[in-house]
Amino acid sequence: MYEPTHLRTFLAVAQTLSFTRAAERLGLRQSTVSQHVRRLEAATGRPLFTRDTHGVALTEDGEAMLGFARTILQAHERAAAFFGGTRLRGRLRFGVSEDFVTTRLPEILESFRREHPEVDLELTVELSGTLQARLAAGRLDLILAKRRGGESEGRLVWEDALIWIGAPGLRLDPDRPVPLILYPPPGITRARALEALEAQGRAWRIACTSSSLSANVAAARAGLGVMAHTRGLVPPGLVPVPDRAGLPELGDVGFVLRGGRRGGSVQEAADALAEAILAGGDRLHRSG
Repeated sequence: MYEPTHLRTFLAVAQTLSFTRAAERLGLRQSTVSQHVRRLEAATGRPLFTRDTHGVALTEDGEAMLGFARTILQAHERAAAFFGGTRLRGRLRFGVSEDFVTTRLPEILESFRREHPEVDLELTVELSGTLQARLAAGRLDLILAKRRGGESEGRLVWEDALIWIGAPGLRLDPDRPVPLILYPPPGITRARALEALEAQGRAWRIACTSSSLSANVAAARAGLGVMAHTRGLVPPGLVPVPDRAGLPELGDVGFVLRGGRRGGSVQEAADALAEAILAGGDRLHRSG
């Protein structure tokens, strides 16, 4: 009843909330993406998205379809692997940004390991800039990381706004430098925060620097300063800094999958993990 190709297209639109970005991810024309969605909506008999001048949003039925689509695609892939007689194996070195430490990514990895027990998954958690350097050096096979502004490489998993966050009730004195909680270089959010403040002419000082998300979150909860963070991944206990604080806008950031070029069984395993992450990408920034 539901074509896997249409379901993959639906997930891409649901995760990016953009027909254009979904087309870029899938390597399709935007008209083809629209056609796939229309055919899936015809099969369900219900609208899955609302579209207006402000953008794209899931309907209540679209939200329900997310779970069904993932389940159907996972069953389809398991059946294809079983009857195709192929079993993935080998050592797969996967790098993931610190941003995903507190998300539901472990559930996706657990499911992948259960379905592919002969793949030895080696996980590295690091800053996005560090992961990109290790991938380029051939020390990782696949990464899930932020993409720098202006870059187009990688398969977009989802895109969101960068915002300033801090402890509830935190007050910033407009006459004093902004206290910052930062990742060390080559952190992408660090660079974006400093560039935005410099462009605004706003003075700043470093209140805390750590490559650990948990350490930076602890510093923010203690009221030591503010940090730039993805809107959809705001840690518990922290809130967006109010507009009245006058901090500059930070723009959007994309999270992408990028792979190396090793070929053979490692490439097959990396491709399979990439597809699993793309299928469950909405779970990385949704509470449900």
